[in-house]
Amino acid sequence: MSATDLVPPYTHPATLAPALKQQGYALLPASDVATLSGCSLADLNLFAQSWQNLAPDAYLKDGGKYRKRRHSSFMLQGSNVQAMPHRAHWQPVEYNALHGGMERWFEPMHLTINATNSVAACAIFSWLSSVSDALYGLQTWYTEAHQFRIDTEGGIGRPTPEGAHRDGVNLVAVFLVARNNIKGGETRVFDATSPHGVRFTLTEPWSVLLLDDARMIHETTPIQPVAEPAYRDTLVVTLRAKAF
Repeated sequence: MSATDLVPPYTHPATLAPALKQQGYALLPASDVATLSGCSLADLNLFAQSWQNLAPDAYLKDGGKYRKRRHSSFMLQGSNVQAMPHRAHWQPVEYNALHGGMERWFEPMHLTINATNSVAACAIFSWLSSVSDALYGLQTWYTEAHQFRIDTEGGIGRPTPEGAHRDGVNLVAVFLVARNNIKGGETRVFDATSPHGVRFTLTEPWSVLLLDDARMIHETTPIQPVAEPAYRDTLVVTLRAKAF
């Protein structure tokens, strides 16, 4: 972590549910992610290798070439993880003024439920289902998972080109997977109904930001290279009740 990076205000795992209910967000380091999800850091790091094979995002309206991604959908109920047929990612313009209102067909994630390469993913999804259950009650969660790589092709990369936004879901989880040779990438979280907010920089692989999406707005500032290769990898998982 450089001198300009802001230390994340991590939440004690025993107070995760109260923190989400009271302030609308929580942050956990990688060790707590591994403990709470029941998978090892080795499994998480094995999952991280799949970020080396992401497909270009062909839908960027700003003309950029800085984003690669994959996207898949799941239904979660308790510890049960069910992969869904591949589908488009769609958001209304109310939540994504830049890319909303259009079907975006991204390449699917390379996951096979219960396979060796998917141990960490399934553990994360099951854990997030339990987090959502604690906030909103037991139910089926319609879940989308996005693998992102933001690089600095053209000199700058934009993790959130749509700006500060909500995703139109119940729970959002943003996992930092890798941060390599960059500056910037500061995360900003704001209360949707007040001027209160926090700023921090996720630097530890597999640390996570959890958001009550109905209450919080979030964004991440652009990144610039300090050496090559320069990129920022994340896993973003959204959980929504009732339907995709």
